[in-house]
Amino acid sequence: MKQLLIYLKGYEKECILAPLFKMLEASFELVVPLVIAAIIDKGIGGRNVPYIIQMCSLLVGLGVIGLICSVTAQFFAAKAAIGFGTEVRHALFKHLLSFSFTEIDTLGTSTMMTRMTSDVNQAQNGVNMVLRLFLRSPFVVFGAMIMAFTIDIKAALLFVITIILLSFVIFGMMLLNIPMLKNVQQRLDHILEITRENLLGVRVIRAFCKEEEEIKTFNQRNKVLLQQQKKAGRLSALMNPLTYTLINVGIILLIWVGALQVEKGILSQGQVVALYNYMSQILVELVKLAALIITINKSIACGNRIADVFYIKPTMTSLSDAIQIDKQRKSTRIQDQEEVICFKQVSLTYAQAGEASLVNIDFTVKKGETVGIIGGTGSGKSSLVHLIPRFYDATLGEVFVKGVNVKEYPLEKLRERIGIVMQKAVLFRGTLADNLRWGKKDATEEEMRQALEAAQAIDVVEAKGGLEAYIEQGGSNLSGGQRQRLAIARALVKKPDILIFDDSTSALDFATEARLRQAIKALDYKPTVLIVSQRAASIQYADQILVLEDGKLVGKGNHKELLANCEVYQEIYYSQFKKEEAR
Repeated sequence: MKQLLIYLKGYEKECILAPLFKMLEASFELVVPLVIAAIIDKGIGGRNVPYIIQMCSLLVGLGVIGLICSVTAQFFAAKAAIGFGTEVRHALFKHLLSFSFTEIDTLGTSTMMTRMTSDVNQAQNGVNMVLRLFLRSPFVVFGAMIMAFTIDIKAALLFVITIILLSFVIFGMMLLNIPMLKNVQQRLDHILEITRENLLGVRVIRAFCKEEEEIKTFNQRNKVLLQQQKKAGRLSALMNPLTYTLINVGIILLIWVGALQVEKGILSQGQVVALYNYMSQILVELVKLAALIITINKSIACGNRIADVFYIKPTMTSLSDAIQIDKQRKSTRIQDQEEVICFKQVSLTYAQAGEASLVNIDFTVKKGETVGIIGGTGSGKSSLVHLIPRFYDATLGEVFVKGVNVKEYPLEKLRERIGIVMQKAVLFRGTLADNLRWGKKDATEEEMRQALEAAQAIDVVEAKGGLEAYIEQGGSNLSGGQRQRLAIARALVKKPDILIFDDSTSALDFATEARLRQAIKALDYKPTVLIVSQRAASIQYADQILVLEDGKLVGKGNHKELLANCEVYQEIYYSQFKKEEAR
């Protein structure tokens, strides 16, 4: 949680003024019992009506000033807390976006969402409450005790004993409660995870009639969360009864001792009432402090969870970071600049994976070539192309783009050269033009139309009413084929040197896919194209075909060569075409 306090920078004034005005308000409250004691002893006891009116006017004045101080403190506390929450969200979002796929896979989407929303809100609320009450409540408690000592030392000793006992109760509860509340937040992560999965996969759930089973699973996890919340809640619920019991026992003893002191003439009736008021103030403030500590416990638990994310450092470094780490590092450069992509003895093992996904991959791709990548499910096709834009870093070996190791590029510069269309076409809420400009911010309408024509998506735009047509979140108002074509157009708008299709034409019919291949081949800037596909028809006309099996490169060459000497390619090809058709 301490790490997050740096995000209060810029709000130092508010962090000082909020507690200051709260303590001013508390100071006026501490004067009130003395005024009431004077009214009882001098005004009522002496039947001095003008004095009573004068003191009552003073009470009203103290109340008005206290209200102004309170509102001012609330304003500064809210300003600092909201500013803190905003800064934390900005920093957390930026940090999450710096993660490579490895950290994202490890951390999990549901956890990142919980920490970005619920946890930040709890931490923000904690800052607000601390600025308002954390100094005020102890100030009133100890101030009331000191004021009691000015009235009568013997009676004031009851205050000391009561405060010590209450401190043990409150801080003991806090130490026990923090781990429980952290556990509650972890259970909440699990609930969010299953909820997200169900919402994203609702069509699949209904298609397999799994609604009842998923409801049962959700209820089980929700029940576990409820039990943890009850456990933490029971402990928190003990705080108020214990504090009330201790305070009321203290009040009883105070009235008893005070009555004896009045009888002896040591104290006046007004002074006993003042002592009772001070004990009541302590009761109110300690109840507030108990509630505040529960809130602080939640905030600390949430703040620690947010800080845990900041402690995770991206494993992938960009050029500037790499230079700082090792200025002397020099990777072998390829002299032939016609070789756009080169893999040299590349292996990849995912974090916490038992086996390598890629093993000793070697190949080169020349400028303007089209390369097909084919293999069975789980053979490592997507893993291979994800190494080129550095979504993952190779565990062993080196990947070169334009003769330079990808680790020597600034990530932004590297990815500017590459246009990639993922297996799952992801579109964002907004207009068609907004989505296409992800490829190029200042793309003209003519550039976008050219990309759409090449991607065979111009009919989609016309059917939707033009480039300003609205796209729902995730492209839910489009078919799978339409989403894929628009995602391809988005990649083409940037006119990349390297174009990667990661099984991104699976929803297209053969005729549309054939037209797409022809259009890409006719592009004037001649990109180097890598096509990952399960279909042999999609890659058989490529200049070079890579055949993968269990993460190993088992075949490399053109269609005819592989059909003649690569058993794996033959198996894939003949499973999709009859031998007669192949001939």
